[in-house]
Formats: sequence, C-alpha cells, structure tokens
Amino acid sequence: MPAGLITTNETDAGGERLDHYLVRLGFAESRRAARDLIDRDLVTVNGYRARKGDLIRESDRVDLQPLSATASVLAPDPALAIELLYSDPAIIVVNKPGLMPCHPLHRGEVGTVMNAVVARFPEVAQVGGTAREGGLVHRLDNGTSGALMIARNDQAYEQLRRNLKDGAIRRSYLAMVAGRLETAIEIDDPIGHRGTQRMATVSSKAARLRGIARPASSHIAPLRPVREFTLVSVTPQTGSRHQIRVHLASRGLPIAGDTLYGGPPIGLAPGRFWLHLSKIDFDSGRGPVHVSAPLPADLAALLAPANTSAGP
Repeated sequence: MPAGLITTNETDAGGERLDHYLVRLGFAESRRAARDLIDRDLVTVNGYRARKGDLIRESDRVDLQPLSATASVLAPDPALAIELLYSDPAIIVVNKPGLMPCHPLHRGEVGTVMNAVVARFPEVAQVGGTAREGGLVHRLDNGTSGALMIARNDQAYEQLRRNLKDGAIRRSYLAMVAGRLETAIEIDDPIGHRGTQRMATVSSKAARLRGIARPASSHIAPLRPVREFTLVSVTPQTGSRHQIRVHLASRGLPIAGDTLYGGPPIGLAPGRFWLHLSKIDFDSGRGPVHVSAPLPADLAALLAPANTSAGP
C-alpha cells in the first residue's frame, strides 16, 4: 500500500461505516483487517485519527499509510512485571494487577498487561480481533485484578472465544460487598448502557426485544462477613460489560470501593475496588486446566484477622 494513498468515497449521503468501506474498496481483506489498520492509526478521515464506526460520506477524504511506517500498537514493555500463572503452546494466563489496563488504547502507549505479555511472548501481538488487544481472550476492568487469558495463536483464540460465549470456561470471582448476604442468589437481569460510562440492569421485556440490553446471569454466594461487608463468590454465566458490579449494586450490595456504582470506601487506591478473578477453569485442548490467581496484597490486607468479624 503506497504512502499517503488518498481514496474518495462513493457511498450515498447516509454514509458507510469506515471498516465496511475499506473492505468494499479493497484496502482490507476483511473487517478484521480493516479494524487492524484503524487500530494501528494507519487511517485518517479528513486529517483526523479514524474510528471503525466512523461514517464515511461522499465529500470525505480517507488517507492510508503503509503498515511499515507505524510501530505495532502492542509495543513490548519488558520492564513491566506480570505474574505468569499458566502457559502452554497455545494459551497464557497471567495475574492482572489492580489499576493496570488490559491493553493500550493508542499506538505508543505502554504500561498495560498486553505490553508486558508481548515483551515475553511476542507472537500474541499478531493474534486476535484487533491490533491493540492481540490475543486477549477476555477483559477485566482497570479496577479489577486476577486471572487473564491470552491466546498464542488464532486457532486457540477462536476456540477460547467460542468456549467463553458457550459458558464452557468457568470464571470464579471474589468480591467484598457492602451489607449482608445470608444465602446464595441468582441474578438474571439483562444489562444495558446508561450514559457513556455506566451500565444498568434492564427488566423491561420491550427493551430486551429491541436489543437495548444484553442477557446477563450471575450466581452469588456468601462466604463470610467482614465488618460491615460480606465476602462473596461470584460466578458469571455471561460476559456483559460491568456485569458483576451492576448485578451486585442492583441488589443493594455494591462492591467496596466501586464509587461508580455506589460502593463505599474501604481504603483502596482511587479507581480500585474489591473484585478479583480468583479461579478460571478451561479446556486447553489437551485436557482440563484449573488456574488460581493469588489475592493481591491490597485486597488481602482487608481480610486480615484483625479486620475480620466472626463468621462461618
């Protein structure tokens, strides 16, 4: 692809999504390849950095730069230490620290889990659906810690994503919630957007039919009281955005430190809340794998005997 190639749109006045447009005109072999070009900041629209969902109209100018002119979005960050929990030729599981993003948002950004992983396993940068995520199979919010799965090749990535969607991968979280929970509960409320950052449960049948909300199911079981809080285990059956945080808050059990959803302070750093993906069980293709992620020091300190009330 020549540097500075300028294309002219031929769509109607309603516009066409940029990723569709790049495929239709032959500048990308697939929507995935188009998203890769966009994520690598190789595409601009009218001189501005593009997004895959941008609508391209007849008067717009789309510029593409050669792939070689830009460094990978997933620049290696060898100085960043990430605990490796499991690895085989196809899959890696690491222990994500709290407050560390899973992946960069822009080219040149470092300090994320995937930057650290690429430094040790460079092949993961070429895997997955987008250049900035590489082989990342699932995500954790910045304020959450715990087990994070990364695929080392496309076959493993596609299989793990299918397994995750089908519920064949079991993820077990620990959470500290405000208030008391005495018995296990199931929450099956769908979840939809409320503004740009917040999500919310949606119970309206009409909303479900219109596709406003995504199905979401979580199993929550109490473990023990901790002062005015309760330590609980959470097993999500689905993977909607902020699912655990929203489901718990909807039952009057917000996660300690999760100010976005009404959680009270508990002495954690700003942006950190008491949520940890502690166990993940999956089929590696060679048999079942059970991975445990040790509790980080900031969360463990709040479970010290001096801070814990008597419980079962």
